[in-house]
Order: sequence, then C-alpha cells, then structure tokens
Amino acid sequence: MPSLLAVAAAVALASLTANPASAHSLDSLQGEMHKKERYFEVKDRPAPEFTLRDAKGNDHRLSALRGKVVIVNFIYLGCTDVCPLHTEKIAEIQGMVNSTPMRDQVQFLTITTDPDRDKPEVLSDFGAERGLDLRNWSFLTTTPGMPEDATRKLAEQFGHKFTKTADGMQMHGIVTHVIDREGRWRANFHGLQFEPTNLVVYINALVNDRDRHDVERSPSLWERLRSFF
Repeated sequence: MPSLLAVAAAVALASLTANPASAHSLDSLQGEMHKKERYFEVKDRPAPEFTLRDAKGNDHRLSALRGKVVIVNFIYLGCTDVCPLHTEKIAEIQGMVNSTPMRDQVQFLTITTDPDRDKPEVLSDFGAERGLDLRNWSFLTTTPGMPEDATRKLAEQFGHKFTKTADGMQMHGIVTHVIDREGRWRANFHGLQFEPTNLVVYINALVNDRDRHDVERSPSLWERLRSFF
C-alpha cells in the first residue's frame, strides 16, 4: 500500500501535470533542488547511447525512448544489500509517478551489471516476485554477442563503477540517473537517502519541460505538497 505521503504527493502532482502552465521553469526548479536535496547533482549532457535486451527478448535502444523521461539505475541480482533497497526506492518513485497522468510519459530502466548470471528469465522472475509494475519498467541485460563486461562499462559511462571481486560480488555505488525527453542526461540522485518526492517533482518538470519564469512568485511545488499534510 502506498504511504499517505506518496498518495498526497501523487494528488498534488496530478493537478500540476493536468495544468502544465503552473510548473516552474527547469532552471529555477534546479536552483530550489540544490537547496532542498543534498543528494542531487546536475549533469546536462547527452546520455550514453545503448541497446540492451529485456526479459522477453525485446531490444531497447535509448534513442527510441525520445519523448519520454527515462530513469536509469544499475544493479545486479547477486547483491543482497543495497541493490534490493535501490529497487524498492525506484518502486516507490514509480508508484507516485504512475498515480498521475505522467505514467505514459516516463520509462524506468534497470540494467544488470552481471549478465552472465542475470539471464532474461532470472530478471523476469525478479520483477514478478516483487509485484513490480512492468507497464513502464523494464529490466535489461546484454544482447547476444556483447562482451560480459558491457553493462559495467556502460555504468562507467554514467560515472560509477561496478568492480568484480574474487568472491563474485561487485563493489559499487548507488546512483539514479535522470534523462530528459530529448535524450540529455539531466541529473543524478545519489545513494538511498534522497527524498523520493524530490525526484518525482523533478520528473514532473522534465515531463512539462517548461522554459518560462513567472513574473509573480507563486507557491513552490514543495509548498503545495506540504499543504496536503
């Protein structure tokens, strides 16, 4: 069941998405985000291109997702500590997004860094066992013929490493990457301590992609969300 916070945030975001003229400009929102979210980092560069395969054997090319905001994270299923927690965090964010009209405009991609073990059928079971919403969330692995380290090298292009250890585990950080509708890598949310509502607010801004500044200051999105509690 979603938390009261998530439900209230979804209601507020739904009203804003239905009236995109009320959204603040992306620049002003990023300025506010730096003040409110210590784990937020602006990137604003072309996202690394990739083509990977999902659990059903379908290929996913990042450039084919133009027009949608894309949320990317890397995990491997042999990880028993932070990777499951990262998945839970993304699931919470997806639940908030999918409670609004943004659902069809946002795609979540989770990429395994252990393709030798995380076969498509294993990825399929992983999502099904956790009751994840696969309408706009795909779990991706390498395509046939790609080298075993291809997704770990892709993670490096996104700025962090998954380093294999002697026991078959991987040392790595936790980062959630945000790509806009034009394929630009806009931001990172680091670790597991960021506030999910802040990422959903940022996604909302990218979905609306407003490039305007209000002449008179209207209540910020955080203030509107706060008024629900």
